Amino acid sequence: MVAGDAEIGGVNAAAVHRRLDALWRMESPKLLARLARITGNIDTAEELAQDVLVVALERWPREGVPDNPAAWLMTAAKHRAIDHVRQRQLHARKQDEYGVELELHGADMQGDDAQRLADDDIGDDLLRLLFTSCHPLLPMESRVALTLRMLGGLSTPEIARAFLQPEPTVAQRIVRAKRTLAEKQVPFEVPRKAELPERLDAVLEVLYLVFNEGYAATSGDDWMRPALCEEALRLGRVLVGLLPNETEALGLLALMELQASRMPARTQADGTPILLPQQNRSRWDRLQIQRGLQALVRAQRLGGADGPYALQAALAACHARARRFDDTDWTAIAALYARLMQVAPSPVVELNRAVAVAKAQGPQAALAIVEGLAAEPKLRDYAPLPAVRGDLLQQLGRLDEARVEFERAAALTANARESTVLLARAAACDAA
Repeated sequence: MVAGDAEIGGVNAAAVHRRLDALWRMESPKLLARLARITGNIDTAEELAQDVLVVALERWPREGVPDNPAAWLMTAAKHRAIDHVRQRQLHARKQDEYGVELELHGADMQGDDAQRLADDDIGDDLLRLLFTSCHPLLPMESRVALTLRMLGGLSTPEIARAFLQPEPTVAQRIVRAKRTLAEKQVPFEVPRKAELPERLDAVLEVLYLVFNEGYAATSGDDWMRPALCEEALRLGRVLVGLLPNETEALGLLALMELQASRMPARTQADGTPILLPQQNRSRWDRLQIQRGLQALVRAQRLGGADGPYALQAALAACHARARRFDDTDWTAIAALYARLMQVAPSPVVELNRAVAVAKAQGPQAALAIVEGLAAEPKLRDYAPLPAVRGDLLQQLGRLDEARVEFERAAALTANARESTVLLARAAACDAA
């Protein structure tokens, strides 16, 4: 054990709790995945994970933070899961329940369990659990919300922001999804390979939303949460290896690779955000850009050019190919957004189209699009809407109006870094 940060026996408990809280956000999805894999039950997995957290909260301030805290959590979780299964086996007098004896005892499996293991070609605990929890019994939005909460490590407010819906609505959806699975006695088991395609859309949406939360954090003091992006990317790569001819899986992987390539240039050393026009593009990861472009070409050659993720990847590719901000082909970007609006209409897509139109045709043309979104209920508390309107008004020289919009956007966001940027833009309007 290494010395901790706190003052219980020389360890600062508050500092240890903060560190554990940050670690838990990153590691809890992996713990849940492994626990559900061993126990075969998500409710049990959640209970055991919370037990591990309680033990860490009690022991780490007293004994110090382990040298490898993530490994400590995983080991403690596995021990609890194995103890739970052994107790269940003892009570039920069964030695082959949920196929765990292969992991626990190295015993042979027979019948349906052996066939299910043979069909389990996913090969990654977290991705396996994503497919398992995206059960077709649930409506698509419920599948995604439940999986984001349990396995994506996202809070209810973060999920609500992703869906552009009120927090109570999302919370109720998650509760109902759990209740439905429990009432229908749906076994928490790995779907056979033939069942994967009907769950793929929900899995892709989960990965997309987890990546987005990492790329532009909903709340907190950080502009980004890189660990979420890295995990979504890792799972995207595993998924494409599993289903190499699924065009939307390729499109999503291309999108994530291209977006992630910019991350080294998106913040200063102190975490201050650097917006796209000011980014040093020599810091963009060219190897990652090449990987993204290759995945996009594969998706297009397989006939998936018009898929929603492939279209978004094509948008990201326009930025990636421009060596300078001034070289960006905004006309092509505006056209791609128009096509995306036909394929997957959304007020957020339309707002992004307005930004591209501003660059291609001028702020007045874009302002008309934004004004048309003013009454959109889903964007009522969406900070980017007044932020974009403020930017357009600033370009048109309507500085008093622009300042009001920037201040409104700053009040709507829960991300401290984003709020600072918006308030600085509001102040600039006053100073001009």
